[in-house]
Amino acid sequence: QVQLVESGGGLVQAGGSLRLSCAASGRTISDYAMGWFRQAPGKEREFVAAIRRSADYTYYADSVKGRFTISRDNAKNTVYLQMNSLKPEDTAVYSCAASGKILYGSRWFSSREYDYWGQGTQVTVSL
Repeated sequence: QVQLVESGGGLVQAGGSLRLSCAASGRTISDYAMGWFRQAPGKEREFVAAIRRSADYTYYADSVKGRFTISRDNAKNTVYLQMNSLKPEDTAVYSCAASGKILYGSRWFSSREYDYWGQGTQVTVSL
């Protein structure tokens, strides 16, 4: 079992940047595909980004493509989400997740495929 703790959220103006971190403990994240999801008030949780175990491929929601970058440092047991050119519509609680499954196709984008979750970190983007 792996425990995940996010950090790095906060309040930022539109156009600004934040870097979220997800620190894992209990097991090495090299055993897991990792993802970031977000949930805004009154909305369903949505996929943001994911990265393969070997970090040789990444996946992004269309809404963040070109602005967000997911990365992982297996030696530090940490996953990152660099968020640039932030918009008010990016405001949400961001959670990292780990999947022990073999993911392919649309399974990468489904929260049901992820086994472990962090508690989330709030990101608020103001005008």
